[in-house]
Amino acid sequence: MSHNTFGHLFRVTTWGESHGPALGCVIDGCPPGIRFTLSEIQAWLDKRKPGQSRFVTQRREDDLVRVLSGVMADEDGETFITTGTPISMMIENTDQRSKDYSEIAKRYRPGHADYTYDVKYGIRDYRGGGRSSARETAARVAAGGIARKVVPGLTVRAALVQIGKHRINRDNWDWSVVGTNPFFAPDPAIVPVWEEYLDGIRKAGSSVGAVVEVVAEGVPAGIGAPIYAKLDQDIAANLMSINAVKGVEIGNGFEAAAITGEENADEMRIGPDGKPVFLSNHAGGILGGIATGQPVVARFAIKPTSSILSERRSIDSDGNEVDVRTKGRHDPCVGIRAVPIGEAMVACAIADHYLRDRGQTGRLK
Repeated sequence: MSHNTFGHLFRVTTWGESHGPALGCVIDGCPPGIRFTLSEIQAWLDKRKPGQSRFVTQRREDDLVRVLSGVMADEDGETFITTGTPISMMIENTDQRSKDYSEIAKRYRPGHADYTYDVKYGIRDYRGGGRSSARETAARVAAGGIARKVVPGLTVRAALVQIGKHRINRDNWDWSVVGTNPFFAPDPAIVPVWEEYLDGIRKAGSSVGAVVEVVAEGVPAGIGAPIYAKLDQDIAANLMSINAVKGVEIGNGFEAAAITGEENADEMRIGPDGKPVFLSNHAGGILGGIATGQPVVARFAIKPTSSILSERRSIDSDGNEVDVRTKGRHDPCVGIRAVPIGEAMVACAIADHYLRDRGQTGRLK
């Protein structure tokens, strides 16, 4: 098995490499009758594409998506309608510079998957990392654009909440400013701090890690399942599959280890409509693997970009000790462009569980 597919009913297979002619995805299991436009999918890809500020890689890719199958055009000529057959989408690579990687053809870059790919497969694509490159995630963002359409009323948003040791002030949280700054920051006061900090990191040829928070609203109560099909389990797995992610938490996450049961419990009351109202959301919208109907909240931590200009000690495939300095165009903080990727992976997990719940219970939530 090559393990290029995730999901159960809403199944996504990605294909392609960083320096190949194109990459893309095939979505199987999407219900028929879902309506979307190409511009809606493109808008999510535009959030992820490189070269949009000095704080991300300067590789120039338009990331223009094409839908190759699984849809029919509506009468307006702009709207696609899913047919229930596999949806294939493709994004061409147009700005590869494979020569940038010629010096590390045999050298293992510290922090990268070079050694592990070589020891597993006996061959590796050193040109940008091949399948292990973050370039692959463009296809996931395209799939997430479809997933958002599957669950009625679903909204999935994400923001960058930490770069290095610099965290946002949550009292300043404002979703309306997330799309107005190069960091997807919900706190306008942190933007100049991050600008100055990352300028220093970038000029030094170094890199730094980050934390992204994803919030999904309109998640139907009751989707998910206990034990081995938990909603938070699959969200965590999807987020952990993103390149450079080293930690995932749901709701309070690791903070829950430092507080008491009284503080952590999400107390309940009956609302004016006779439905339950939660007085807090420490659980992140999921209890026992099943959605409560509250916002689903997940955070993931991203390590510093491993491609840096500073020489690092390593070895090569011939068994020699070497020093490695990675050339090319790289993100000083890969967490910035991970924001729309996190949104997409959470949306795919929720869409999958929504369809699984409908198949098991027969109810439209």
